Amino acid sequence: MEIRLLEFVEGAEKATGIAVIIDVFRAFTTACYLYHQGASEVLVTGDIDRAFSFRDRHPGRVVLAGERNEKKVEGFDLGNSPSEVLNIDLAGKRVVLTTSAGTKGLLHARNAERVLAASFVNAPATATFLKHQAPAVVSLVAMGYNAVIPADEDRLCAEYIRNLLLEKENDFESMERKIRRGTGRRFFDPENHHSPEADYHLAMQPGRFPWVLEALPSPAGEGLLLLKRLEP
Repeated sequence: MEIRLLEFVEGAEKATGIAVIIDVFRAFTTACYLYHQGASEVLVTGDIDRAFSFRDRHPGRVVLAGERNEKKVEGFDLGNSPSEVLNIDLAGKRVVLTTSAGTKGLLHARNAERVLAASFVNAPATATFLKHQAPAVVSLVAMGYNAVIPADEDRLCAEYIRNLLLEKENDFESMERKIRRGTGRRFFDPENHHSPEADYHLAMQPGRFPWVLEALPSPAGEGLLLLKRLEP
């Protein structure tokens, strides 16, 4: 198994084999919590207007979640915040998620045979799934901040998954310290009202969820992807 480490939209476009698009803060952490709160489907789009249009065609059944520049999109029901999601009962709801980095990566990974979405909370399940699939190539794509700025959490999550695939020990405590001192600092800044500290702690829980998220064309069509929940 060849393991490739890539970054940003450019990396997603270059990804082959099974691509793992990584966004810890917070797209794919949020996606896992959306399922945890009972969502029947998590759908992905890069287009805010398309999200509104989908909700308009399915009144009462669709919840919109997402952000631009860390701020909840005006008119959306939820931001891209796992702590906010934990306050909502989503039983039976279809959620459309759009973000500045992670969802963009899923939409650009067109050269991969399969596309997965990962963060620390489902990293062990993702690694187990990859071992079972045994592809010739795994492309681990760290999306970074706004898909253009390197982010410690995404790079280290890629390293975490790679170590699991290579059966090497992970020092998560050391990784967490580096993230907290680095690109995770903003969650502890009292002036940052868009990234609550609770989101940081909810994201820093490796293996909290036992499922894999695979991006597939949505049966609903309309240019959406379905993040299908799989058991590893």
